[in-house]
Amino acid sequence: MMEIDRLTKRFGSREAVSAVSLAAADGEFVVLLGPSGCGKSTLLRMIAGLENPDEGSIKLAGRDVTQVEARDRDIAMVFQSYALYPHMTIAQNIGYPLRVRKQSALEIEKEVTKVAARLGLSGLLANRPRQLSGGERQRVALARAIIRRPKAFLMDEPLSNLDARLRVEMRAELKHLQHELRTITVYVTHDQAEAMTLAHRIAVMCDGKIQQYDTPANVYHRPANTFVAQFVGSPSMNLIQKSDAILGIRPEDVELSLDEKPDWSPARIYVTEEMGNETIVILADGSSQLTARTTAGFRADFDTPVWFRFRPEKLHRFDPSSGARLAC
Repeated sequence: MMEIDRLTKRFGSREAVSAVSLAAADGEFVVLLGPSGCGKSTLLRMIAGLENPDEGSIKLAGRDVTQVEARDRDIAMVFQSYALYPHMTIAQNIGYPLRVRKQSALEIEKEVTKVAARLGLSGLLANRPRQLSGGERQRVALARAIIRRPKAFLMDEPLSNLDARLRVEMRAELKHLQHELRTITVYVTHDQAEAMTLAHRIAVMCDGKIQQYDTPANVYHRPANTFVAQFVGSPSMNLIQKSDAILGIRPEDVELSLDEKPDWSPARIYVTEEMGNETIVILADGSSQLTARTTAGFRADFDTPVWFRFRPEKLHRFDPSSGARLAC
């Protein structure tokens, strides 16, 4: 297990990470999700030993590693920039951690061959990093991490330099690979699609604090507060100010009709966005706007009258002062 207890990091007067606690079970994939500057990368760097915490502790497999040097923590880190050695071949890059451990050339060659085959790199071992595409370089970085067989993998936005198609492909590879290896993985991203598809549990962060640490399903369907409600989900949850509570409704839970229906509320089409597999509709409801997700076949011009209602069982309620979730 990995156990983080009240971890805090300050830069001058600013508290970048504030008393963060979380635990990850053996083989669990944990995603740190949040906007830029929320403290997720700083938290990851403290787990890695690249930043020293001001308070709190980090335990890995029952061992307190808070003051242990990064090289002695038995973890492997995968960076956004790949961090490959340009003068080395791909085989040399992958095998470098074993060379540092002074393993024999025969052992290194055997392990490199095995890991390269698993990641589809067998035909590239004689190449150098500059000859590879971004996706291939990222697989090399993963192979170099895997060959160490560490107690934990730490990944800092490793897919952000890839184009959209490659990101989707690499997400699938990462998820399957982590399932096979069953090694604790802590993964930093600001991309909610990555978080939702990869994680066993997501830690949603804002202003150095964890707002919710839960399964992807619970983060989406039972957000702990208005920040989580709006940060997770695309388009984000509609929030409607009421006197006693803030009401929340996901766009897919707003029903639309171009025909007038009793007890439904009137509005007008502000804009429609055809996505191919669905249509996003933004309604003008008096002085406010409301977003709905509907079928691909929905068609309506600007200012067309429309009627809508909320699915009552899908309504969320939040405290107007704190933003915390209220019992429905």
